[in-house]
This record gives sequence, C-alpha cells and structure tokens, in this order.
Amino acid sequence: MTDTNLALQVWNHKFRNPVIPAAGPNVGSGRMVRRAAEGGAGGLLTKTISSVAAPVPHPNMVRFAKDNLLNTELWSERSPEDWFDREYDIALAAAREFDLPLIGSLGYSPEELAALGPRLEQKGVEILEFSIHYLDEKRLTETAQALRSAVSLPIIAKLSPHAGDLGEIARLLDPFVDGFSCINSFGPGLMIDIEHGTSPLGSQYGFGWLSGPALKPLAVRCVFEVARVTDKPVIGVGGVTRGEDVIEFMMAGASLVGVCTAAILKGWHVYGKIAAEAARWLEAHGYQDIEEIKGLYLNRYRQGQEVVTTIEKTAWVNETVCKACSQCEKVCQFDAISAPLKQIAKINSDQCTACGLCVSVCPFDAIEMISR
Repeated sequence: MTDTNLALQVWNHKFRNPVIPAAGPNVGSGRMVRRAAEGGAGGLLTKTISSVAAPVPHPNMVRFAKDNLLNTELWSERSPEDWFDREYDIALAAAREFDLPLIGSLGYSPEELAALGPRLEQKGVEILEFSIHYLDEKRLTETAQALRSAVSLPIIAKLSPHAGDLGEIARLLDPFVDGFSCINSFGPGLMIDIEHGTSPLGSQYGFGWLSGPALKPLAVRCVFEVARVTDKPVIGVGGVTRGEDVIEFMMAGASLVGVCTAAILKGWHVYGKIAAEAARWLEAHGYQDIEEIKGLYLNRYRQGQEVVTTIEKTAWVNETVCKACSQCEKVCQFDAISAPLKQIAKINSDQCTACGLCVSVCPFDAIEMISR
C-alpha cells in the first residue's frame, strides 16, 4: 500500500478505505463478513434480512463472459432469528476487532422495517441499509418513513435501476434517509445452454438478475444522477473489479463503493486488492488523499455539457506510441484508418466521422481526437 490516504469519514464513522462489501452471498453469514474484514474491506455490511428466510431457487448463480453473473438470489436464506442469535454476533466481533463500521441491510415492507430496524439498532449495528428492490413507487416514502420513525441510526436507501428515475426517487426519499446506495442488480435476463436447450438457473423461467462489469456504466450513471440532487453520501455498487473502478465511481459522486460479484468470483482478498490499486492510481496521478478526486466529474458536468453535432475533430495517431497492431483499422466502419499489420496506423481525416471508437479500442493509447 502507498502512503496515499484512503480513509474516509462517512455518517460519522471512519472507513479505512472506500471499498466495502455490497449485500449478497459474499456476506451471507457472520463468518463471511469476517472474511471481508480479513480481506481488507474498509467497512463491513451484512446480507439483507427480511421477516422470513428467502426461498432461493437452486441453482441460483451462473457466470457469463469473464466476470459477470446472472443470479436468482433474493435476501438471506438464513432466518432473521439465525442472524440475531448468531451471525450478527460474529459480524460485530469482526467489526470491533478490525475497528470497522458495520452496516446492516434489511427489507422490505414498512411493517418489516419497523419491526427489524430497532432490533438491529439494539444489537449494535451502526448503520442501516434498506432495499427498494421489491417496492412500487407508491410505497417508497411510506417504507422510508416507517424505518426513520423506528430507529435513530443513519439510514441508507439502496436503489434499483428498474425503479424508474433514480434522481426523482432520491428526491422523494431524501427527507427520510441519510444516504443512498446505487445500484442493485438489473434484469431479469435469460441465459440458455444451447447444447441442452435449458437454463442454468432454477427460477420458474430460468430468469436471473445481472451483476458484474457489464452493469458498471449503468451504475456509474445512477450514482451521478443521485449525487446531482443530494449532498448526502452515495455508495456506488455495480461491476467494481479494480482500483480504477473506485476512482470512476468517486468522480461521479460516490463516497464509498460496494463489491459483491468480484468477491464471489475472486475471493474475499479482492477488497484489499482493489483498495491498493486505487491507492496506486492516486499516487501515480499526484493525489495525496482520495477525497481530492471525489465529485470531479459530478462538479464539472452537474449541469451537463455542450453537445456537438457537427464533425469538428478527427482521430490522430501518435506514431511514437503506435505498436502497429492494426486493431483500429478493424473497428473503423468509415474506411478512415489504414493500418496493415506491422505498419503504423494512418488516418484519412476526410473520411473520419469523429466517432471515437478507435480511441477506446487502441491498447496502447496511441490515438486521440484532435481539432481538424
């Protein structure tokens, strides 16, 4: 780890770094919460509980592409009594040993939150997160208000991308909560095993919810939308697998980031690994404290940017950096790039439409957009 300061003060609690677990199988027991602490998480969080154990279909998780999941996970398959009798004690002991704040996740109805929230507060959990995943818009404020009336702890509302305009939802919930988490998994989607004509998941139609890197651009946008309308802390969740993802979420306005899928696929040491990568990025870019990059994009583009519909730029190749790999020519749909294998790429500016795709494809950062 570098000397860069990763510690943050959020909801009057010190997080040793911004990388915490997001609610899911990665924190499905007190032992797994402890593993997150041992793995370098900057704070802790427990899997969502409700009034009964979740009837989770089996099989309930499948990987696709490199690091994504479809899942039929619900809330905790452990009963609330299991958590209150045993699992929270283990999680709280880990939080105290590693000097980390512990967030307890719960759901879903006003009645359930009003009953469970005070028990979590009495148990010693320091912050509460409630999910709106199964709520319709009419019950949003009712649910938040029920929990607010029942506890004195900081409350985080975890928002789901299918719920609608998350900026507007954040405005509705803002009077009752102390922060937000964006986002829950997205879907449902369907994955078919074409060799057998079946789904790898055990839900009624084989549907599952998407998590992992494929979700990240949607999650970053949602964080930005929520951070635009509130000054309260936001946890960015969705597709965090490396330190650069932490930087991206925090530039969009996040105060912390949540990790779930990467911890499932790569193990509990991934929390500390991601935090260390973020520290190295900050040091390499001349930052001493992670707070320095928080909201950089948000503050610049809070009111939007000028949209240019005319072609005023062209791709340009830095010939000293180009490795003659020819990747740019393959993706150019406008015959604007000539890059035979082992030859430096050349741009025909008259043909270039300034789409920018070649810039993102080049593995050596040899292409940029310049004024014509």
